[in-house]
Parts: sequence; structure tokens; C-alpha cells
Amino acid sequence: MAKETSQTLDRGLSVLEVLAEFPEGLSVTELSHKLGVGRTVVYRLVVTLEAHSLLRRSADGKCRLGLGLLSLARVIQPLVREASGPALRMLAEALGCTAYLMIADVNDGLVALVSEPNRSDMHVSIRIGTRSPLEGSAGGRAILAARTAAGRPLDPPWVVANLEGGTYGLAVPLTGVAGLEASVGIVSAREFAETEFGPRITRSAHEIARMLM
Repeated sequence: MAKETSQTLDRGLSVLEVLAEFPEGLSVTELSHKLGVGRTVVYRLVVTLEAHSLLRRSADGKCRLGLGLLSLARVIQPLVREASGPALRMLAEALGCTAYLMIADVNDGLVALVSEPNRSDMHVSIRIGTRSPLEGSAGGRAILAARTAAGRPLDPPWVVANLEGGTYGLAVPLTGVAGLEASVGIVSAREFAETEFGPRITRSAHEIARMLM
């Protein structure tokens, strides 16, 4: 019995490890091939992991890591904040607008960290924890663009969005961080020069990604 339980746990952890390498998601069949385990066994593991929010399945049947992993590994949250905070603060001050880190949860984007400029006569406020469809923000659209690219570099590496309420956004997906679908972006009450803001936000995204690797 102990051996069987250990094998089941080992396989479940292997599912999570494989998904960490494929943030774009894998189907049950693809997981089965990657692990060399029968599809029925993988399906049972997926259902169990999904019940604990360690894995999530989207409408297209793809399995991805679940945000329940962040709840279990609370040490990750301070790490993400520590890695992202300084870069976001510098970005907000340099551009005079609100900077944020967004993490994907299937088809929604969750604002994980926000930095607002200290010196700005007008800027847009965002609340940490705000959840919205990925299509509804520059940060979310950057994540979708990275999914579509499936590891290929974007050209340009940012996404621009004219948002509701007359606001404007630009975001860059984080790349190279296993198991994390995220983006760094800004939202502004004024129009801005894409060629000026894009490279600056790209540098911040790369800096944060390096800190999280």
C-alpha cells in the first residue's frame, strides 16, 4: 500500500513538473505521452489535482498549473513581490503612470502587484486582486499573445490596448519563467508614444523575469 501511494504521489508531482515546462497547457493525451503513463491514470490524476486547485482545465481541454500552488507555497508570493516591486516602482516613476504585474488564471487575469507614481497630477488606480477577462486589458492580451506565439518571440515584444473609459495600456509578457503566465504593464489616462514606452516596459519585464528564474 505504501508503495502504491508513493507511486501515485510521484505521478501527481510529475504532472505538475511537466505542466511547469508548458505554460501554454497540455491535453490529457499529451500529458499521457510526456509521462509514459496510461491516459486513464493521467485523467484521474488531473481530476484530483484540479479538485485541489493545483491544476486547472480550460474550455479547450488544456491543463495548466493552478493558482492553488501559490496558496500552498506562500513563500512564492513574497518572492514575486520582492522580484517585481522595485522594477515596478521604477517603471511607474519613470513613465508617470500606474505599473502592474498580472498573472493568468485560465482565461482571466489577476492583478498581483501595483505601483502608482508618486509625482503625477493624473493617473489610473488599479486594485491588487482585480480579476478580469484576459481580453479586457493590455496585460491580459500580452499573455494571450505569448500563448499564441508558443515560445516564439513577439515582434514587437509588447501589446498596446485602448481600454474602456478612455484609458490606454501597454504590456509585455514575462517569458522564460517555468510555470508562470504573467505580464508587466502600465495603464495611463493619457495617450503615450509606443516607441518610447514599449522598450522601457520590455526592459522591466526582462528584469523581473530574470529575478524569478
